[in-house]
Amino acid sequence: MLALVLEEPGADVVEELAEDAALSAVNWAEVWQVARDVGVLVAELRSRVEEYGVSIVPFDPADAERTGDLHHPTRAAGLSLADRACLALAARLGVPAVTADRVWTTLDLDVDVVCIR
Repeated sequence: MLALVLEEPGADVVEELAEDAALSAVNWAEVWQVARDVGVLVAELRSRVEEYGVSIVPFDPADAERTGDLHHPTRAAGLSLADRACLALAARLGVPAVTADRVWTTLDLDVDVVCIR
């Protein structure tokens, strides 16, 4: 989502995948924070993201537990809590996780990963 919001390489891929996509509230917090940090006017950021067809979904206790379970198998690759929250949501929904971080594609997880660049 950051690639799309910040118009980075891979934004076109994210835009194609955005319709009916879901974004964890944890990852939304990260998008919001980074956007503010780089000077994006965030007043209409949520509506802009939702116009692409992206739903921002609650981070529930099961997602939290799955995120915690992913710490050990992803620690060597350096995945953050937000990265693991994304993977947990993808696992819950049975959909691929979309990222710009190629290292995710090297992990042996039960989640398909699509790398945008």
